[in-house]
Amino acid sequence: MKNYFYVITIQYLGYRFHGWQKQPDVKTLHLMVDRTLNFILEGKPFKSLSSGRTDAMVSAECAAFELFLAEPLEDHDAFLKLFNHNLPQDIRALTIKEVDAKFNIINHSKIKEYLYLFTFGEKCHPFCAPIMTTILDDLDIDLMKQGAKLFEGAHYFKSYCFKPTETGIYNREILKCELVENTMYTANYFPEKSYILRVKGKGFMRNQIRLMMGTLIDLGKGKLTLDTIKQSLEQDCFIKLEYIAPASGLILNNIEFE
Repeated sequence: MKNYFYVITIQYLGYRFHGWQKQPDVKTLHLMVDRTLNFILEGKPFKSLSSGRTDAMVSAECAAFELFLAEPLEDHDAFLKLFNHNLPQDIRALTIKEVDAKFNIINHSKIKEYLYLFTFGEKCHPFCAPIMTTILDDLDIDLMKQGAKLFEGAHYFKSYCFKPTETGIYNREILKCELVENTMYTANYFPEKSYILRVKGKGFMRNQIRLMMGTLIDLGKGKLTLDTIKQSLEQDCFIKLEYIAPASGLILNNIEFE
């Protein structure tokens, strides 16, 4: 059946979805994408495969999935227009590109960049909730910036994996990790200042970014020290980290296929 192969990039607001992967009795992104494809392809056989899963309430500026078809698409632009016309308003297709049979969206080497958007110190407008986490306590942002830089490079990240096992691969490399003031997302109901944790790497484990963010928040609250983070990244070290930052502040910003 898999004679024609396409990579489609999409963006979505994940706040009302239970993540990407199809699950019984809940609304997921993969379910809505496949329902739309089934409608516009008028029942013709197809298969869709994502480059990776996102958790419930996580959003994406640029995610990707591979579409397998038995017949070629005659007009890519027309297909993209029809796809967008029928997708729900919180999902938008961006691009479509034909690839060959050797391409595998899961195994193909790729770099992902995640953003975590947050603010602190005051109760925010409810409209912020879908993409921004609010921490009501005061935070030491300068200390958190120092902590973020500790994650850069090759380290042992077992402490930053949700429910790690003895057989997991925990030696990973973070290409970039920085905490900066938010200038990307603006709205008249946003707080005066907000911040972004930007993390870039080749592969991330379940809840890794949210555990990293949670650790930085605890650092900013004074519950942890920089030495705790350094120790948590040492080879064969496992420290049980208590705080997983909320999912709604996490955004998959970009995927680069190498």
